[in-house]
Amino acid sequence: MAFVRVEQRNAHLASAVRLVSVQGRDGPVSKATLTAISNTRRGSGENRGEEATAIQWTLWGKQAENAAQYLGKGSHVNVVGRVQNNNYERDGETVYTMAFTAEEIDYLDTKAESEALRGNGRAPEQGEAPLSPKLGAKAKGAKGRKAAPAELDEHGDPIPF
Repeated sequence: MAFVRVEQRNAHLASAVRLVSVQGRDGPVSKATLTAISNTRRGSGENRGEEATAIQWTLWGKQAENAAQYLGKGSHVNVVGRVQNNNYERDGETVYTMAFTAEEIDYLDTKAESEALRGNGRAPEQGEAPLSPKLGAKAKGAKGRKAAPAELDEHGDPIPF
């Protein structure tokens, strides 16, 4: 059975990450599913349109736990993984499905944006600009890499310079 590598760039989550524990060969394993939607522009001029593609990804182990903890509906991500045929027989007929397994997931939101999407952060005050995506840390859940956190002022807000 062959694996095909799939990349989904600049996607946003359609719903919260669903985390469950399943029985693996060596004991319980965390499994999460998330649905990421990315938009693509097609055509030109008056025929220009936008097409949305939704992919339901499966994540395993620590990567699944991190996604459930740090991602919420609307979070922005890049996902790289593989697609595999998952065909089976039901009532004498072959059912054709595809399974998408994430190997790497990049968290594109800042810590403050992520907390706000999950309902844990504070909303910007009146007259205060929302945080720029270029500020703060950019976490990469698949390999545990993290950028250095942004410097904060005495109120806990990022310093933009």
